Amino acid sequence: METKLNIAIMAGGNSSEANISLKSAVQIAGWLNPERFNAFTIKVKGADWTLEDPQRGTLPIDKNDFTATVNGAKIHFDCALIAIHGTPGENGLLQAYFEMLQIPYTTGGVMNSSVTFNKYFCKELVKETGVNLAKGILLKKDQQFHIGNIIETLGLPIFVKPNESGSSYGVSKVKTEAELFPAIEKAFAEDKSIILEEFIPGREFTCGVFKHRNGAIVMPVTEIVPETEFFDYEAKYLNKSKELTPAPIPDDLSTKIQKFTSQIYDRLQCRGMVRVDYIVNKDKIYFLEINTVPGMSEASIIPQQVRAMGKNMRDFFTLVIEDALYQHRYQR
Repeated sequence: METKLNIAIMAGGNSSEANISLKSAVQIAGWLNPERFNAFTIKVKGADWTLEDPQRGTLPIDKNDFTATVNGAKIHFDCALIAIHGTPGENGLLQAYFEMLQIPYTTGGVMNSSVTFNKYFCKELVKETGVNLAKGILLKKDQQFHIGNIIETLGLPIFVKPNESGSSYGVSKVKTEAELFPAIEKAFAEDKSIILEEFIPGREFTCGVFKHRNGAIVMPVTEIVPETEFFDYEAKYLNKSKELTPAPIPDDLSTKIQKFTSQIYDRLQCRGMVRVDYIVNKDKIYFLEINTVPGMSEASIIPQQVRAMGKNMRDFFTLVIEDALYQHRYQR
């Protein structure tokens, strides 16, 4: 009989989205095939890492070798399934830790994670795919700026968002000059650098992708119809949006979005499950951002797209873990 693998579901983290990550971890643990995997949730909060065990309670993780001790015996983990949004799970820090310990993990590598987490540098890299990009300005804390010059360059409305953070907190849509400075301060509360972008009116779409050694799975396109001003925290996590999968759009537009998604995945050297967000304005497809650790609640978009393909999340996560083990073993 095949030995079951110990899977560490990395959850929590140090960003404002920690609670969302913990909810995703519960869902993921339920999806993992119990005949093949032992699922363990590892809660990360700063330097405090604990194994959250329903029977044994909270147990400390020894970060020297990434183990937990239960009844005098050490538990070793065969693979880390990263479900942390923001730092340290989405920006390369956890990836570097697991690289040093030579433990397989389910996301892109250190370079992929750090670059995709930086919205400004990510946009610079995806230019080569030919996807359209909104005009943007990068601002650093304590940098001098002039409100009038920003509006002259980008017009109104303007999106203001943290440069290295998730896409749910610190984001504002600014419609008047008076709103701009408070929005900049709000974004700086989340990050030391922020990005200001011109507003592109249009319909919002998103597309998931996962590539493994035996092929590529480019998922159906979803249209996001937020009840709020844009796809913010409320729209994502408090059911204030409608998601239509597959999106009610012509096949050629759907194919173009899927093609860009595949190209962006390759260009940024992604691994694991990834979601790419777009705005479409008059048939022009604009890249919004990439999510290298997308949400995994039952209502999240990737699970919706997987179901629309007639597949299930249990099989999908089996593939993701198998690919992480393969990449670790043969692609180093």
